[in-house]
Amino acid sequence: MKATTADDKTYDGFTDEERDAMKERAKELKASARRGPRGAKADTEGEVLAKIAEMPDGDRVLAERVHVIVKAAAPSLTPKLWYGMPAYAKDGKVLCFFQSAAKFKSRYATLGFSDQAGLDEGNLWPTSYALKELTAADEELVAALVRKAVA
Repeated sequence: MKATTADDKTYDGFTDEERDAMKERAKELKASARRGPRGAKADTEGEVLAKIAEMPDGDRVLAERVHVIVKAAAPSLTPKLWYGMPAYAKDGKVLCFFQSAAKFKSRYATLGFSDQAGLDEGNLWPTSYALKELTAADEELVAALVRKAVA
């Protein structure tokens, strides 16, 4: 990685968006530590809903729908923030997350699944899905994926 100075604003390595996400993750870990032993089980849904409310309209609408779908398909999952993104955890470990298009200046939002998700099928399976809009069929697919991830 190239060394930088105060006058040199170009970076090789992490983008500004990636650095911001890492800073958000550090804040999340500090907040969890302040909660003490109940940190992993704390009710953080309000924080997730607040983060969703901050998103630009297109991403916000998708994130709200994903939140409703995940809560209905797997009520045992705990909503939490993960690198500043809405995520859903089982026993404190993130299973799936929503990444807004605006966060990383991408052309689409993403629904991603961690390696903790039980989506394994053969030797090759998808772990993230591009989201531009959600039809009824798409919503059912998301619900089925979330149910499978939890199983």
